[in-house]
Amino acid sequence: MNLSVKDLIQKCEESLKDAMLQSSVSELDKLLADDLIFTNHLGHTMTKQDDLEAHKSKVLKINKITLSDMKIKTYTSIAIVTVKAHIIGSFNGENSENDFRFTRVWNKTSKETWQITVGHSSVVV
Repeated sequence: MNLSVKDLIQKCEESLKDAMLQSSVSELDKLLADDLIFTNHLGHTMTKQDDLEAHKSKVLKINKITLSDMKIKTYTSIAIVTVKAHIIGSFNGENSENDFRFTRVWNKTSKETWQITVGHSSVVV
């Protein structure tokens, strides 16, 4: 059975969640485009290398992610995801627990895989 694009993106989002929880740099490397642009909740832009290094160095440690209110809009070779995430973890050794809203653009690659090219997060207040 062939999965719909929406189903494939849901699987990609689950893979991303798992990779973040495990700080799996190898899996994140597959899911993030080389030219990724991510704007975090503080307004700072990050590259793929910045993101991978945060996980590799353990500056960012995520203990739990609970996703809700996911919406996926699909097009021929891109998909846009908005999702709310309750995240428990630490950054630079400081414990943190917050609700975030993420927007991600997934792009279908020439190898028929999906990667995040653009992302944005904001704190839900």
